[in-house]
Amino acid sequence: ERRAANASNKEINIQWYIPSLAKPSNDTETKVLLLYAYNTKPVKISNIKIFSSMSVFSGHLWIPLARIISLREELSNLKQQVEKLMQSFESLSAASEPTSFLEQSETLEIMPSKKSKMNVAKVHLDEKTEEMAKRCLSEVKALLTVVPALSLPLTEIPFDVTLQSIASLEDMFDPANGCIITEESLFNWIISLLH
Repeated sequence: ERRAANASNKEINIQWYIPSLAKPSNDTETKVLLLYAYNTKPVKISNIKIFSSMSVFSGHLWIPLARIISLREELSNLKQQVEKLMQSFESLSAASEPTSFLEQSETLEIMPSKKSKMNVAKVHLDEKTEEMAKRCLSEVKALLTVVPALSLPLTEIPFDVTLQSIASLEDMFDPANGCIITEESLFNWIISLLH
């Protein structure tokens, strides 16, 4: 039971393994192993010896380390751009609503909860940021698609862009750490690539 697992919602768990000796044969570039497991329905495993489920999946992919590092840098830049867009939107909406000193101090007190709502709010992208997002997501698609011929560049963004979704993708492609993704539209897109 100490090794039991619970997932109260749909989630994908990402882990990276950087092998010292085990390399796929006939490859000269350094590759790392992406390990993933996801469930499409809530799961409670109390006994791993008798567990069997049609809603739990796992797998692995060998991915070139240089491309992961490059993609993570691009995702980091995209996240900064999304943060700038959000800040300019917040300052525009704050400027259009005059507030008294009392209202301003009340706003400061509720800022943390407002911030967490902003993280999951859909961001309206400008043209430059949208192109940046399409480039990043096309590379994500190329790395995760098992059949390379199907990994054509994206013409539209396949999920709602939020600060949280971009931060989750940045975490996903950090080979030093793993991550768990639960956001529905991002989750659905990633598992569609892994099939």
